[in-house]
Amino acid sequence: MSQRRSSQALWVSLSVVVLSVVLAVVSDPFATPENLFNVSRNFAFIGIIALGQTLAIITGGIDLSVGSVMGLSGVVTGLVLQRGLPLEAGLAAGLATALLFGLVNGALVAYVRISPFVVTLGTLSIARSLALVVSDNQMVYEFGPDERGFLALGGGSFLGLANPVWILLACTLLATAALRLTAWGRHVFAIGGNESAA
Repeated sequence: MSQRRSSQALWVSLSVVVLSVVLAVVSDPFATPENLFNVSRNFAFIGIIALGQTLAIITGGIDLSVGSVMGLSGVVTGLVLQRGLPLEAGLAAGLATALLFGLVNGALVAYVRISPFVVTLGTLSIARSLALVVSDNQMVYEFGPDERGFLALGGGSFLGLANPVWILLACTLLATAALRLTAWGRHVFAIGGNESAA
């Protein structure tokens, strides 16, 4: 019990609950279903990124580029859809962009032995600059013939919960299972504990 009381996760969770109760009391719009839907949907995107970041942190590393890579991936996805290609092609292009940055970051850290902080600080700037260049510094807001499906993926709902929340829950279950039930998960923790011994 004393170990749980000293847990940072417990106090952060408790703070969020207290803050939510206070906001619900002092602000009438806060506790409305529309606002809670919006807050949970927006939180889900950050939560999905945080799952990947968690893996990097467990190994003793860090990735500063996640936000910029996410922005670039979104721009690439939007531009592909804007050209009239199907939703699957847009999603594949966005994921391939993020995967390419992940491979570059991983190779530079694991094989060239550059500090994760330095590598990802560099790729942060590269991804942010590329997002501006490929979009010609213009807003992307038209998504071609599959626009309705694309908007439903990020803004629709199922059983009252936003679709991104369901995706976050699925990703959380997969990450938990991978870390707790596989040899790969044990290797991730071992690298974070002592890379040389691992």
